[in-house]
This record gives sequence, C-alpha cells and structure tokens, in this order.
Amino acid sequence: MSALPKVAWVGLGIMGSPMAENLLKAGYPVTGFTLERAKLDRLAAAGGTAADSIADAVREADVVITMVPASPQVEAVVYGDDGVLAHARPGTLLIDMSSITPRTSVELARAAADQGIRVLDAPVSGGEAGAVEAVLSIMVGGERADFDAARPLLEALGTTVVHCGPHGAGQTVKAANQLIVAVNIQACAEAVVFLEKSGVDLRAALDVLGGGLAGSTVLARKRDAFLSRDFRPGFRIELHHKDMGIVTDAARAVGAALPVGAVVAQLIASLRAQGDAGLDHSALLRSVERLSGHAV
Repeated sequence: MSALPKVAWVGLGIMGSPMAENLLKAGYPVTGFTLERAKLDRLAAAGGTAADSIADAVREADVVITMVPASPQVEAVVYGDDGVLAHARPGTLLIDMSSITPRTSVELARAAADQGIRVLDAPVSGGEAGAVEAVLSIMVGGERADFDAARPLLEALGTTVVHCGPHGAGQTVKAANQLIVAVNIQACAEAVVFLEKSGVDLRAALDVLGGGLAGSTVLARKRDAFLSRDFRPGFRIELHHKDMGIVTDAARAVGAALPVGAVVAQLIASLRAQGDAGLDHSALLRSVERLSGHAV
C-alpha cells in the first residue's frame, strides 16, 4: 500500500485547525504554517509539523491546502515571493478551501497551470462544529481527474464531497450556500423575537419547529445560541458580510435577481457597522431585537 501524500496546510484558523487535525487522525502527514505561534503549537501537539514559512511548508508537499479568510489572503499566500507557486513542486495539487470569488479561483487555476501545479477550489459548509466533527459539505471545482485524486483526502474532512464543475464552480455553489444560510438565520431570528414577544415558551417552540418543515440544519446548529444569546464565533459576521458581497456581485454578473438576499446582505452589513463583526452570524438575532425595541 502506498504512503499517503504529504500535506502542507496554510491557514490554521477556527476552521483550518480542526480540519488539519482530522487529516492527522486519518494518517496524513501534515506540515502547517500560519501567522499565530499558538496555532502552530496546537498543530504540533496533534502530531503535525510546524513550518517557519509557507516556502518551508510546501517545498516537499504533494498536496497544498489553503484555508484563509478571503481573496486578498489567498492571493498573498499563493502569489507572494514566499508563496505557494514560487516554492511548490510541479505536479503538486493545490486545494484552496477558502471562500473567495469564483473569478479569483479561475485566475488562480490559470496562473498555477503555468507552473505545472494543479488546482481545485473546494470551499466548505458546516461551520466550526462541522470542521471538528469532520462532517463538512465540500463543493469542488476543477478537473475531474484532480477531484478523483483528492477525494480520499477530502472525505477525511467531510461527509458530502461533490464535484460541481470546472474551476470556480465550487465557489459559485458556496456563494449560493451562504445566501441560503444568511436568509435562513434571518428568518429564524425573526421567528425567535416574534415568539418571545408573543409570550410563547421559546425552547418548546424551537423543539416543535425543528421537527417540521421549518426545521433546518441552521435551526439545529444555532438553536442553543438563540436560547442563550451566546454568540461566540463559529462563523463570524465579518466573514458572512464578505460572502454576501461575493454572492451579490456574482449574481449581478449573471443577471440573477436576489431581492431577499439583498435585504439580508444589508442587515449583515448593518450588524457589522454596529460593532458586532466578531460575533457569530447567529447574532443576526441582535439586529432583529434592536429593530423590535429590545435592549441588547
């Protein structure tokens, strides 16, 4: 049996750290780089190797995975003098699991091809809990052969791993995912305030709603946050604001109207402007409470 490929992981944030650790649990050798020393120490404690630079992380890797906040960070870690394209070997498979614009993914694939490096865009859905539990949904764009090669690795990170089409397709599906999630959270937040103002037992109401057609993964995952008003970030408002910008721009480019999505994008932007950018996106509840005259 051949050895598992060597993996370089760039970006060990809320999602990246548990995902890299799940690869270690699956037997993959993982060398990681991130800007925060404590997160490198965490990777090392889990059995990985901490690198001092991107160049050191990727030089001997068979697969490079990037998981950073947005397009500018992806461009920085890939195109910089110390970046992936400057130091990865020809034939390396670069899997970008960040949530970025489809255009950035397409441009990255073109630039990497000039260096003999294969690329997949493979953003994820499922939040921190999904990353920890290795039950993420992973939507992948790129060549089918590269997807087939990467599939065993991706299946160590998620339970739904789907090839969605050519380069950029994964990011387009992720944008649609973020649209659905945002609208769903907003609807749940409005229902919570409506129920509480009506004097209904919120815990009982959410239990029965979760068992019917109104039930959703969003309601199941965010139920406790709604009940306790504990908005510690699993996925920050700041990042969902970025993602709503992506879906809004991408929809405009193809002529798709997003009337409800546009409203929710503005509500997320408003929450960010009010100082809640670092909270979990379930904090959309705070916006509805403010509009309804609740002190928050």
